[in-house]
Amino acid sequence: MSRNDSRKRSIDRRSYIKGCLVGLGTLTVAGTSSATALEDQYETVVDVVEAGADPEGNESITPVLREHVGDDTLLEFPEGRYYMDEQLRLTNFENVGFSGHGATLVPASFHEFDGPQYRLFRLGTHEDPGRDLLFEGFDVDQSAEDTGIRVISAQVEDGLSVRNISVEGRHDSGTWGPGLFNITDPDGEGHVYCFFADDGADHVDETPNAGNMWRGATGFAVDQHHRGLLIFENCRLGDFPDNGLYASNETGRIGVDGGTYQNSGTASIRLSGSTGRVEGATVVVDENQHDSAGQHAIRLDDGEHELEDITVDVPEPNGDAIRIMDPVDSASITNSEITVGDEPNAAVRIDPSAGATTIDDVDIDINGSANAVRILGSDAGAVELEDVHITGDASGARNREAIFCERNGCEFVGLEVEQLGPDNRRGIDLRGSDTIIADSEFETTDTAITLNGADSVTLEDTTATVDADGYSLRILESTDSVSRTNNDLPDGVRDDR
Repeated sequence: MSRNDSRKRSIDRRSYIKGCLVGLGTLTVAGTSSATALEDQYETVVDVVEAGADPEGNESITPVLREHVGDDTLLEFPEGRYYMDEQLRLTNFENVGFSGHGATLVPASFHEFDGPQYRLFRLGTHEDPGRDLLFEGFDVDQSAEDTGIRVISAQVEDGLSVRNISVEGRHDSGTWGPGLFNITDPDGEGHVYCFFADDGADHVDETPNAGNMWRGATGFAVDQHHRGLLIFENCRLGDFPDNGLYASNETGRIGVDGGTYQNSGTASIRLSGSTGRVEGATVVVDENQHDSAGQHAIRLDDGEHELEDITVDVPEPNGDAIRIMDPVDSASITNSEITVGDEPNAAVRIDPSAGATTIDDVDIDINGSANAVRILGSDAGAVELEDVHITGDASGARNREAIFCERNGCEFVGLEVEQLGPDNRRGIDLRGSDTIIADSEFETTDTAITLNGADSVTLEDTTATVDADGYSLRILESTDSVSRTNNDLPDGVRDDR
């Protein structure tokens, strides 16, 4: 069989595409198909039980898998329990599949695992990647003590499909987390669908591997060898002591489509790379199982990223809901909801050197004394807020304003800011130049709009009312030119210039 023939079959097998991710490229990965249709895509089909694998979970199946795995081969696992006490390693392969039918993989404990204690399946390396890999339909029972392990490490040039994997039990061995995935060809594509690891992982200090890792397991890892397009669809991760989904690559594209991610250390979703997109996902921080110093729900490290139709709920905040770090080239948050509980953490923080950012059609409910949107730096790139609605009971005890902006060239259009919490809660503090506020409404406890060292500010078609003390608009003496047109400022203007 030629490589072209294999490539053609893999394209037929991969049939996943959603318009929401077109900006990342076109990805086609298989949906549900019959067993017969799947078997037709391989020259050799092996029933692992018929080949000698023990389906009762008494003897390790790795020797049987090692004997029969190969190019253009599908290994099928009938219903049963399959014990593994050493990893299966395969590199430089083409068109290989592993398909479970009610199959449960049972890893040996950390103390009994033979060889590297980190993986069940190591399929490709960055130096010798495979091509066209299917891994589907397995439960992984790691409920026994010290049995947490990486289920699959998959590094392929193109044609990765991992789907319907459920890890049951807490990852308590202190080794690597459930999955590592890299697409090594810039034109390659991969898809991880319905991979669930809801029970999370213990901190490494509480495991038999204490002292050999920092913090412990990451849920899904994408590392520096990723070059292509990789999409995670409808996956779920519980609390992992390092990160949840962590793409630390400098190149390549990542898509997160739906799913739930919660309570991991550092971030539940953390993205680098050239391009990333998160759509339809829910990210929650309501526990700090690992005594993490900070738990951002979403952290963007660098590259260009889009967040759309997401729900970020942090009732027990221990870090910013969304943190946009300095190396980020550009970011957007659209059609989304962010809720922040009663601690002083921002809903969106844009660091001083982070690039141009757009926040459009976003509802923010904030109850802690923090900025709903904190925009730092002056000339890194304009920030635009349009149709952003800010509510909640946040006080002004620590951070007075709902919106704090140091940047030049920013636009605030169609805002609705209702901040009626105690301790002089205010609306917006502008410190940059060439800024516009238009078609907006502010209702605050204290001064609604403050211009502090700003220059060339335009304020038009805006209403600003104060519930207690303060002014609709205060202009500090350090501010230069201000243009005001068709505004309703019933609580007066204090101009200190």
